Amino acid sequence: MQQCNFAKTETEKTRMPTARFLIGDTVMGRWPGSNLYYEVKVLSYDNKARLYTVIYKDGTELELKESDITSLTVFKQGVARSRSRSRSRSPGRPRRSRSRSPARTSRRSSSRTTDVRKEKLKEVLEVRLTPVLMPHENNSNSKHEKKEENNTANRASTITEEKTETESENQAGGRYNLRHRKDQGDGKTVELEQKTETGVLSQTKPPAAIKTTDLEFGGRVGVFFLMFLLPVTVLALLILCGQKDASLQSFPLELPALQSLWDWQVFGIVLLWLLFQAVFSLLPVGKLVEGMPLKNGKTLKYRINGFYALLLTAVAVGVAVYQEVDLSYIHAHFLQFYTSALLIVTVLSVYLFVRSRWASEDELAPGGNSGYIIYDFFMGRELNPRIKNFDIKFFCEMRPGLMGWVLINFAMLQAEMKHQNLENPSPAMLLVNIFQLLWVVDGFWHEEKLLTMMDIVYDGFGFMLTFGDLAFVPFTFTCQAYYLVSHPNELSLFWIITLITMNGVGYYIFRKANSQKFTFRKNPSDPAVSHLKTIPTATGKSLIVSGLWGWVRHPNYLGDIIMGLAWSLPCGFNHLIPYFYLIYLITLLVHRNARDERQCRKKYGSAWEEYCKAVPYRIFPGIY
Repeated sequence: MQQCNFAKTETEKTRMPTARFLIGDTVMGRWPGSNLYYEVKVLSYDNKARLYTVIYKDGTELELKESDITSLTVFKQGVARSRSRSRSRSPGRPRRSRSRSPARTSRRSSSRTTDVRKEKLKEVLEVRLTPVLMPHENNSNSKHEKKEENNTANRASTITEEKTETESENQAGGRYNLRHRKDQGDGKTVELEQKTETGVLSQTKPPAAIKTTDLEFGGRVGVFFLMFLLPVTVLALLILCGQKDASLQSFPLELPALQSLWDWQVFGIVLLWLLFQAVFSLLPVGKLVEGMPLKNGKTLKYRINGFYALLLTAVAVGVAVYQEVDLSYIHAHFLQFYTSALLIVTVLSVYLFVRSRWASEDELAPGGNSGYIIYDFFMGRELNPRIKNFDIKFFCEMRPGLMGWVLINFAMLQAEMKHQNLENPSPAMLLVNIFQLLWVVDGFWHEEKLLTMMDIVYDGFGFMLTFGDLAFVPFTFTCQAYYLVSHPNELSLFWIITLITMNGVGYYIFRKANSQKFTFRKNPSDPAVSHLKTIPTATGKSLIVSGLWGWVRHPNYLGDIIMGLAWSLPCGFNHLIPYFYLIYLITLLVHRNARDERQCRKKYGSAWEEYCKAVPYRIFPGIY
């Protein structure tokens, strides 16, 4: 492969303080996790972190330490010295090359041998990067390919100046900075850099947080309107669902009376519910697991006891029903419960934003550090706000909202029986309750998998997630059950079987896809996923291109949408309101798919382009 001739203009070669190499220099950079050196171009230098941002010939950008970079001249001289040392003999007796059989005679130097060595040296200096992007089997069938790569790495190691002992120490001590340049968080990074000359570990100064420049949701203006539009939309939805005529044409022009929107007793019940769930989350039951590594290399610990909390909540609700507590009270005061939750969301969001002003830079979220108050308030500045060991975002993400969803559904079931004078709940109401209960139980059973989701790993905790977790989820995901209280719908046996089958298929796709993703991220060699074909990337991770993930890029989204349709169909076709959840879900997942595509393209570079060719469909098969 011919060497790329990078243009070096006088303007490019701007000298950087304390930098050994200049911007625009073409040097040899070590590929992370191997002994291979490739030609790279220096793009920038972070004087605080002492990291060079370089670009490889395939377009991949990584950060390398100075000890992993050498100039072309020094590299070639090191190769020559390495060759001369391998040919030298000790004074006492001749030394055989380890690559030759003891029975063979000593090799004589010749012009032909010199030419061959030059050709081998040229091959090492011009190793292709494109094979890194080719799909391969993640199983025993790829052992031959891995063996060839190891042989290449061994040949390349003979032309370096470091000894094997030094190499092992560097790898064990975290020599490489494996963070992709585009994946840099906004946080500080405290790293231990090993000096190759002295061998002394010195702590580098953490880099400053990077401001968010890629604004989402229409930027400052967009999020400003969303903060008002979302609460008003949910309120309008609840008003329509509670009416006999749920059509948009019958929407009341007058605002609801204040007493129908607020009640201090209801507000107290909501506070007690949050406290109730918070106490359950702090119980010392369930396993303690570590989350995904943060940008500073640290990991946070999480108590996984959501399923136990769900069981305790079910027992408490059962005791309440036994004591003849009328849960239909929730249906009668549903608007008041929503406005109470909305007030708590607003107060909590203000608290989170104020406390984030004292958060350290490595605690800030990548997407909520723009410097614009309204935008950062909406997106969330702090990634993992905690009060000692109590993680506020992890708690709100599932506990009060999802359990509240199930409780509200059950309250609507009782309200339907009361309002429709039924001895047993209708089949439509039963299906909605069972389908959605299955989804919630599955979520808490696989609570640990939440730690790998975008909401936890990437998004800050601000108004967007707070409103979504505490208000949007429990009061819009229950709209089917709330609708059925005033709008009963009879289902035939055919429809019951069809809906059960549809929800089962959607759940299978959803659970299978998420389990494969979680298992593969945790251990790609696990027998459950080792047979999957993958495309390796420069970050050290791989992209699955077979099985469900080879069918569409987001099979978990597809399963979610199929289930959402099964939840809405029991309400019939008289009004559009029960399908609000399905419309919202499709809109959300299409937007999230766009976010995923943009971030993955930055993160994986040309490997993502190869992946898109292998898996062309995004969410729906046959639709690009």
